[in-house]
Amino acid sequence: MKGSSTALPLLFTMTGLLALCTGVVWLVLQPSLLATYHYNQYVIAATHLFVLGWICSVVMGTMYQLVPVALETKLYSEKLASVQFVFHVAGFVGMVWSFRVWHMTQLAHFGSTFAVGVGLFVYNMARTLRRAPRWNITATAVTAALVWLSLAVTAGLSIAAAKCDYASALESSPPALVAALLHGFQAAGGFVAHFDPVSAMHAHAHLGGVGCFTMLIVGVSYKLIPMFTLGELQSRRRAAWSIALLNIGLAGSFVTILLRSPLKPAFALTVVAALAVYGREIAAILRARKRRALDWGIKYFLTAIVLMLPMSVLAVVLSWPGLPLSTFTGQLENLYGFLGLIGVITLAIMGMLYKIIPFLVWFARYSRQIGRTRVPALADLYSARLQALGYWAYLAGLAATSGAIVLSNETGVRIGAGCLALGVATLALNVGKMLAHFFKPALRPSALPASLTPKTA
Repeated sequence: MKGSSTALPLLFTMTGLLALCTGVVWLVLQPSLLATYHYNQYVIAATHLFVLGWICSVVMGTMYQLVPVALETKLYSEKLASVQFVFHVAGFVGMVWSFRVWHMTQLAHFGSTFAVGVGLFVYNMARTLRRAPRWNITATAVTAALVWLSLAVTAGLSIAAAKCDYASALESSPPALVAALLHGFQAAGGFVAHFDPVSAMHAHAHLGGVGCFTMLIVGVSYKLIPMFTLGELQSRRRAAWSIALLNIGLAGSFVTILLRSPLKPAFALTVVAALAVYGREIAAILRARKRRALDWGIKYFLTAIVLMLPMSVLAVVLSWPGLPLSTFTGQLENLYGFLGLIGVITLAIMGMLYKIIPFLVWFARYSRQIGRTRVPALADLYSARLQALGYWAYLAGLAATSGAIVLSNETGVRIGAGCLALGVATLALNVGKMLAHFFKPALRPSALPASLTPKTA
């Protein structure tokens, strides 16, 4: 692994952590984001900060590192990934600002910028997947996640296009390429305008949240959980069924949510069945593992999997036909989104970061020193006490915020968000401890055998 291979995932990850810190501070300062119904510009802006700034940034960075390792191949192009980073950051920062001030024309510009970045990412990953010497369940899940990510971005652009007016721009006789793009946006916007705006937004959210991120959690964990616990996949058939059911359930959920169809519960239950099969396989892997002790990184990740249970219950309840939109059900929708993004997905990412970042830092600073000097172990790069504090603070924050969301209580949301901020702060402090090894490596002379110890006269 070259130095640039290490730097690139860390660059994406640090960007994501900055977005996460900004997001939780935003929740503390403006708890109404979660205490009121989510269909407004401020909630949409904050959601995209978490989804695009935090989750997408870290997922992209870790995929550049993990996918080649999991598939036993090399990343297609690091240069392309570096270019994609520029489009990614410019796009999501501009989108969050555009949502915050509700400037739809600028949103279309920045959304297109972000889409270019996603296109480069998907292309890079697709070419990397083609290099894989052997196809496995993780490769299937990653491929599916890339497809759903592409569709989520397309749906998002189409929803934004439905809120824009292109007449004046087309009347100014723009260049042919620009005019073609404007006509494309106009057509996409016109198509989306036929659907209920809230239903379109929810369908779009499920493409990203379930299709991309949950799919990656399921698929990648079939490789990482055995790796980190010294276990192995127990049933390839069971793993394949979980991926297949997840894809079927998501496709059906997208269509039925968009059309407000009474068949929504059937596909919600299909997704729940997929997660149940997945949970059974993870439990089997853990029972057969050789490393009995579970470190905090794995505990974070497994807690995220457990949180899929209340998420599944909420999904079935909210998919029920004829469920009235009241203050209470609106807050249940808020809770569903909150537990999905800040609970399941964020906890899973935090757990994996505690496995990935130490390795990246250790490899960059110490791999060439083995045999020359005494180098620290991976666990020496961070504080287990901070990990434990962050774990319990974050769980307390999830519990307090969830209760406050249901009660529409801004004070409770602020208290819960404060606990979440403490949990995130411990992660940031630990990441700082890890990165400090870049600037001040902890190297010590190797102890020489007695026979080689210099003798005095």
